[in-house]
Amino acid sequence: MKLSSQDRLKTDISDDKLFYQQARYVHHLSASFRDRLTNLYSDYLCNHHIILDLMSSWVSHLPNNKKYKKVIGHGMNESELSANNRLHSYWVQNFNKTQNMPIEDSSVDVALIVAGWQYLQYPEKVTLELSRIVKSDSLLIISFTNRAFWTKSPNIWTYSSEAKRIDYVTGVLTANGWRIDKILCEKTYEKQLFGFKISESDPFYSVIARNDKSNN
Repeated sequence: MKLSSQDRLKTDISDDKLFYQQARYVHHLSASFRDRLTNLYSDYLCNHHIILDLMSSWVSHLPNNKKYKKVIGHGMNESELSANNRLHSYWVQNFNKTQNMPIEDSSVDVALIVAGWQYLQYPEKVTLELSRIVKSDSLLIISFTNRAFWTKSPNIWTYSSEAKRIDYVTGVLTANGWRIDKILCEKTYEKQLFGFKISESDPFYSVIARNDKSNN
């Protein structure tokens, strides 16, 4: 999948570093979305795994009843990352400027991106770099909903339907050495009024892909 310069353009073209310099200790996703995400991670992540949590913040949404061999975090705000007690190490990097990551070849069991893909202007380069880092036949789990800081999202995301966003993610992945394992498109629900009323909440989308190094 080839993106044009117009596809990559954002409304707010100021340096991303300025936008993310203030720590935001809030949840950007609904409780029901976060619960579904944690359950998904429970299904795929094992205790012996080395996990790469990309575009992370002060929470990683990992199951509380599991301890992993190592969790490496990446994000745009050092204060948020330092407050994340699930991370064993972390680094700060703007993927819209540079995409090479300080991680050894084939050293990661599972890479995670939640509510982050929508800010990537060069997702092809990021996924190609991840195909170097993630072990052969191992996983990349990309999860998102219909929320974003829209001024910081490129046009390809902002002006696409939710179905087209899934096509966009899968198209970039398959073009850069990843094999799609599963696509999840689910509704989530929140309980209100002491649990007597249920309302629809953030939709849950997740693309689960395997690193097919034979195609790299």
